[in-house]
Amino acid sequence: MRHTFTPILFFGALMLAGCAATNDPYKNKIRLFQKGKIKEDTSYVYHLPYEEGKSYRLIQGYFSAFSHKNRAALDFKMKRGTTIYAAREGVVIRVKEDGDRGGWNKKYRPYGNNIVIQHPDGSRGGYWHLQKDGALVNVGDTVKTGQAIALSGKTGYAAVPHLHFMVWTNYNDQWQQVPTRFQTRNGARYLRPWKKYR
Repeated sequence: MRHTFTPILFFGALMLAGCAATNDPYKNKIRLFQKGKIKEDTSYVYHLPYEEGKSYRLIQGYFSAFSHKNRAALDFKMKRGTTIYAAREGVVIRVKEDGDRGGWNKKYRPYGNNIVIQHPDGSRGGYWHLQKDGALVNVGDTVKTGQAIALSGKTGYAAVPHLHFMVWTNYNDQWQQVPTRFQTRNGARYLRPWKKYR
């Protein structure tokens, strides 16, 4: 089954960082996936981006009303300094860790520390709002699923300390958001806001 995703804004291959919104008519369909009303088993199943056995609350899910209204991204509430793990294997293509400010004002957007990993199929996973000097990997490193890659923080456009995670892929020469399933103790599923996952 082929799904159509709406592109997000890029300069070259780099996304504008932060929890901002873009239009995406796919949001109604992904909500049906989240509720289990539509079944599919073809998408890649990601690992949760934190230590196995621990659980964190998803404070924003795909297309949540606060700042993800039209964005296929996830926000996991985490204390500063929590270790972030790669949700999928790949090569590190971007590391920013020099940002030292954050808050709920767009002026902080340029300070958002992040890591981007390119996966074997060409899709990319982004990890945002990382701690200053919190990267545990470098550009060019090959990482495995479940490998420690960074420390969480509250840099950039962020109201509270959290990990902002999203995946995007190039489809018909346009970079597009990709809602993703995760392996949880209750099986593979699209995550829903305000729940904890282990």
